Amino acid sequence: MASTTGIQGTPLQVKTRVLLTLWAMEQDREEVKKSELIQKSKRSREKAGDYKGILQELLEAGAIAIVTENRVAKVSLTEKGKQILGEGLKNPEFSFEGNQVGSKVVNAVLDWYRQSDANVPTALVTEKVEAKEGAIASYEDFQSKVLALFEKLDIGYNYSGLVPIWHLRRELGEAVGREEFNEWIMEMQAQKLFYLQSGEARGATDDQKQDSITSEVRGLLFYASQPS
Repeated sequence: MASTTGIQGTPLQVKTRVLLTLWAMEQDREEVKKSELIQKSKRSREKAGDYKGILQELLEAGAIAIVTENRVAKVSLTEKGKQILGEGLKNPEFSFEGNQVGSKVVNAVLDWYRQSDANVPTALVTEKVEAKEGAIASYEDFQSKVLALFEKLDIGYNYSGLVPIWHLRRELGEAVGREEFNEWIMEMQAQKLFYLQSGEARGATDDQKQDSITSEVRGLLFYASQPS
């Protein structure tokens, strides 16, 4: 069995969460890249390499299929995978760990139950589903808050236009989920509102690196700057 060293949660929690993430991604697109699935599945302090064993186990169990085209591995959820996902969500031993649950994850669970015509577990209809006070619920809201925060930190800490991504993330705290932060700040780069710079600060801690952004193409993205 592949090692799950470094992954937070029990094998049941991790595998169910990965399958749920894959299922949710397939609702929005025709193809899901293996690298994208891993990036969206991994949590704070976890490494992408930790999930290779998990995906291999799911592949061997017939829960997922992996096809490589032009050196790009693409993952899909099989019918057996949907069955395993459903069983995992219903298992009383399954739960989301810590404060790593974003609204997208919880809403994905609700969508799963709605589409499968199953009864939504009472445990899901809790305060976790409701937006917390001050929570950032949309990309537009995130964009305006991060731009204002960027200016505040840049001036307050004399960052000279290079604001650490980890500092932005930590200032926002629980107002935005980790997955949403990663996705939305990358979207801001795509729209040329930010430029995310590779490399790291001298003396950066492991926690600061974990709270930055990791790109499979460019590696660790540590700073955010605004295009001139």
